[in-house]
Amino acid sequence: MRYAPPGLCVNDFALLRDDDGTYTVLHLQGPWTSEFDHLRMETSYGRATSTDLVAWRPEGTAFGNGLPGRFDQQAVWTMHPVRQGAGSAMFYTGVSGLTDGGWPLQSVGLAYSDRTDGTGWRRHGTGPVAEADDRWYRTGERMGWRDPFVVRDDESDGWVMVVCAADASLPVEASGCVGWATSDDLEHWTVHPPLISPGDVDELECPVLERLDDESWLLIGSLGATRGFEAWTAPRLRGPWTRRGPLGPTGSYAPRVITAPDGSRVVLHTTPRRVDLKDAGDRCRGMLAQPKSLVIREGSAPRLEWWPGLDTWLLEETTDPALHAVGDIAVSGRVEVTLRTGDDGPALVVGCDGKNLWITGPAGAPLGETVLTEPATTLRVLTIGEYVEVYADGVFVLTALCYAGRPARWTTVTEGHTRTVPVRPVRLPDPGRDDASAVWPGPTTS
Repeated sequence: MRYAPPGLCVNDFALLRDDDGTYTVLHLQGPWTSEFDHLRMETSYGRATSTDLVAWRPEGTAFGNGLPGRFDQQAVWTMHPVRQGAGSAMFYTGVSGLTDGGWPLQSVGLAYSDRTDGTGWRRHGTGPVAEADDRWYRTGERMGWRDPFVVRDDESDGWVMVVCAADASLPVEASGCVGWATSDDLEHWTVHPPLISPGDVDELECPVLERLDDESWLLIGSLGATRGFEAWTAPRLRGPWTRRGPLGPTGSYAPRVITAPDGSRVVLHTTPRRVDLKDAGDRCRGMLAQPKSLVIREGSAPRLEWWPGLDTWLLEETTDPALHAVGDIAVSGRVEVTLRTGDDGPALVVGCDGKNLWITGPAGAPLGETVLTEPATTLRVLTIGEYVEVYADGVFVLTALCYAGRPARWTTVTEGHTRTVPVRPVRLPDPGRDDASAVWPGPTTS
């Protein structure tokens, strides 16, 4: 249901779909640590395959750092492969070293493969193909030129690349922008002024471009300050771009869009974990979460909803305790749902009073909260081990992590009345695995 490689954590990733329907994920991978090290943490890409975007099979390392003296000698970060002829072209972030102030020096490189399964990469030359232009972008301390995403241009036969960049005309803390460049051949790029520069974002990471059914465009970008992601739309690639607000809540990051086996458009994203798998542990790089349906209706902002493809992983309804389960709750007035208990009472609770939605841990410690745009009438709660996510009237709105407590019958309290909530346990793809990819097993029920 979620994925990380054995012994490591997942960060940004890319998705491919081969002609036979097999999905491949290429992802940054690094050790479990609370302190991120720019030069040692992410020096290779892991690879995994799936037929359904839920059960992932580890396939080992697919790409790594360049040789000493090259632009990617210290780290390789976020990548984006695209079909090119009978094979693939992959744009990726290379880090050559650090500035005097300790900031990573970033640029974008290119690799080719004769295959379409995410393997067999060979670098194009020894230098980058696209770098930040100091006329518009920061190029030294606090620079950004990473997370490339490449699509066909809608105004020529060429290509457009968007990147996470830093607007040189704005203060550092508000300089996060989407930089862009164009090319006729994938190897020679012309850099242009920022495509989107909100003026209130510190970092606008992992930009994703998706062409919609009506030929308009959707851009999704991750915001460093909120640790969630937002959406923009435009009639053409060159704009004008309209900000449509949050799409993924805090805790969901680095989204990618792909066509699911059922033909629908879905979004996958990462979710963090905590060091030592304890509530007291610092947040660290995490895992790949299960897909959500990307829903775009005319006149409405894009949103993420429950993906029906997950239903095949749900077992028959029960009122027995379940560590991994989905439950649906009607909201009428204030309601609190207890998912797990401890020695001193509830250990994991989801609450809603209409527009206010929250998750608490032991002794009522706040784990997450949000204010809904409209009062909710129903909640769907999914918990897989320590991970909790909540859908309000079908829309993905909140996530949290909780390592405390033991499985219990789900119960709701509304206006002093308590009732048991039927749940559908989640069938895990690899329940017997005992490594960093395994879902936290939880405490014993005894």
